[in-house]
Amino acid sequence: MASLGANPRRTPQGPGPGAASSGFPSPAPVPGPKEAEEEEVEEEEELAEIHLCVLWNSGYLGIAYYDTSDSTIHFMPDAPDQESLKLLQRVLDEINPQSVVTSAKQDENMTRFLGKLGLEISKQRLLSGNYSFIPDAMTATEKILFLSSIIPFDCLLTVRALGGLLKFLGRRRIGVELEDYNVSVPILGFKKFMLTHLVNIDQDTYSVLQIFKSESHPSVYKVASGLKEGLSLFGVLNRCRCKWGEKLLRLWFTRPTHDLGELSSRLDVIQFFLLPQNLDMAQMLHRLLGHIKNVPLILKRMKLSHTKVSDWQVLYKTVYSALGLRDACRSLPQSIQLFRDIAQEFSDDLHHIASLIGKVVDFEGSLAENRFTVLPNIDPEIDEKKRRLMGLPNFLTEVARKELENLDSRIPSCSVIYIPLIGFLLSIPRLPSMVEASDFEINGLDFMFLSEEKLHYRSARTKELDALLGDLHCEIRDQETLLMYQLQCQVLARAAVLTRVLDLASRLDVLLALASAARDYGYSRPRYSPQVLGVRIQNGRHPLMELCARTFVPNSTECGGDKGRVKVITGPNSSGKSIYLKQVGLITFMALVGSFVPAEEAEIGAVDAIFTRIHSCESISLGLSTFMIDLNQQVAKAVNNATAQSLVLIDEFGKGTNTVDGLALLAAVLRHWLARGPTCPHIFVATNFLSLVQLQLLPQGPLVQYLTMETCEDGNDLVFFYQVCEGVAKASHASHTAAQAGLPDKLVARGKEVSDLIRSGKPIKPVKDLLKKNQMENCQTLVDKFMKLDLEDPNLDLNVFMSQEVLPAATSIL
Repeated sequence: MASLGANPRRTPQGPGPGAASSGFPSPAPVPGPKEAEEEEVEEEEELAEIHLCVLWNSGYLGIAYYDTSDSTIHFMPDAPDQESLKLLQRVLDEINPQSVVTSAKQDENMTRFLGKLGLEISKQRLLSGNYSFIPDAMTATEKILFLSSIIPFDCLLTVRALGGLLKFLGRRRIGVELEDYNVSVPILGFKKFMLTHLVNIDQDTYSVLQIFKSESHPSVYKVASGLKEGLSLFGVLNRCRCKWGEKLLRLWFTRPTHDLGELSSRLDVIQFFLLPQNLDMAQMLHRLLGHIKNVPLILKRMKLSHTKVSDWQVLYKTVYSALGLRDACRSLPQSIQLFRDIAQEFSDDLHHIASLIGKVVDFEGSLAENRFTVLPNIDPEIDEKKRRLMGLPNFLTEVARKELENLDSRIPSCSVIYIPLIGFLLSIPRLPSMVEASDFEINGLDFMFLSEEKLHYRSARTKELDALLGDLHCEIRDQETLLMYQLQCQVLARAAVLTRVLDLASRLDVLLALASAARDYGYSRPRYSPQVLGVRIQNGRHPLMELCARTFVPNSTECGGDKGRVKVITGPNSSGKSIYLKQVGLITFMALVGSFVPAEEAEIGAVDAIFTRIHSCESISLGLSTFMIDLNQQVAKAVNNATAQSLVLIDEFGKGTNTVDGLALLAAVLRHWLARGPTCPHIFVATNFLSLVQLQLLPQGPLVQYLTMETCEDGNDLVFFYQVCEGVAKASHASHTAAQAGLPDKLVARGKEVSDLIRSGKPIKPVKDLLKKNQMENCQTLVDKFMKLDLEDPNLDLNVFMSQEVLPAATSIL
């Protein structure tokens, strides 16, 4: 807005300080290049939802799901599954979908459901979809060939599941509920996922081994957002710089594998970055990965035309960082698959995208105006209109001077302003005499509105300006929006390479994080030997406990072949039995996700599952007792599913019920596995049931090996060495643990005395001092009751007093 003020003598003046305050955008200070670089653009995180469609028929399963976090459809080719649908359960546990499109029962209802999701209808729905990653120039035949290279149309159940999912997405309009009906759900790609070569680990195992551990966030600003990661293996190893690297690391943790090719490729990258000469390269790549942002969210916004200025900044930095990763990986050994993939698949399309954005987008102007603006010399018509718009203040000053000459002499000043969508208006201050609406009328002027004691009119000159200059501001915005749309189309046409950038960059991020942890904590590379059944660990360490303890004593483990498949570990309380069991499980798990492990050496054989019974996962909502949870959810799961290649960790099973019954159940479970001979799982059992050994409840043979935690008695003190050795503990030393816990010495001594009597089979006698004290108290109570009797009362019956008070008390006194 340009304004003109005049004094009472009506001498024209230039624009005042408030000249550009309400309508016309005056040149405002914009952040310099350095300031713009330091400004961090916050990423908006949207709550991801997963919608899944599943079909099962004749023993085969077809699954497809849509992930709103990256607007991608994932599908699993037809896979065999049992009637118990264990594979489907594994998928549901891992994906945790928001909704499932399927029939709850496998009966005629499913048949009718499949009839609605006919094969031909599903194919047509797939082929007729509007996918941004398919160029518009493709013909119908080319589109069919392109989709056939991605989707296995020979997997009939998968095609039906995809068709059902697309129908569900179209009906529910996931993510575009508030958009126009002609806006479809954005689908940025199709990805195949497989659940083969996976190691079976249930949620109880993840919890007791502290692979994941969620805690309430301490910040009051993040109470509603949920949880943070506590002390866990994931928290220790998660050094990822980008959000998608962290997401991939969590996915690897939920999908441990025994695919040797995949594991070896991960370890090769970690080993490369652990070399001292490659430390600088690792740090440089880590810095570049910090600029890899949420590309799928930006592409989704582009598809819906919701792009923000910050999105262009983030995309620009992401693409240039990806080019930096490509150039760096081209200088690295191409014998490593990941480096070769980044060097080859980060194509020149990235340079094209970065060049387009850099040449078109005016980042400083966009931040200043909070909208998309283009640089000069992109569109001559836009440049001309901007030039005219920038010259308006001086021009409008002249127009205001001429208007003031024609106005009433009582009007001290006036200004000509420009308001987008309305046009040019003449603004004059409200005079004291202008009280009623009729007072606002001025000859030759059309009254428009009153605002902030300013009267706004249309004059002949402002109408002429509207006709001559038009709505410059809106025209510029419209033309720049059109350019933004064209730029978006160029980016979306290359969405495939951006998606691939995210996949490879997140993989590199995870492996750099694992390499950093291995360097800091002294981890070593595990070896994989499929011909070996079990694990062999030399001087292994617990990855979490060693960070919390001042000193940690490493222990070795060997469970392979036909010897020592069942290891019974005894020892005093607090001697380290549970830590040893968890250590074996965690080292095995880390090797199965492709990480270096806390051990001098580790050889991992064919392991297909890890089962645990270490902590009782109690919950009121389950409606089950602690012992029932131990049996039903943990031990029964291991008994029914463990194979010769499974690792089973059991700690203190049977303590939740009667000692004899618990001991009998423990022995029965172990004998059940031992009866399988060479196909017995690899079992580690920590127990304080010394009778299991003393009564020889387990059959003698090479399959059973007895281990103990080494200790030494030094007078009344018990010294723990935390070292595993062969043998059997002689006692649990519970009294020593009780004394350490702070129980009174008298209680500890009495407990030890009773324990020795039970062990020797002798009767347990009450403590004499305590017995005498109780007798005196009972006698005093009886005397007090007798003294309160009224012997002269005719209704008093002494026989009743003798039978109800004296005789019962005599049994405790004598």
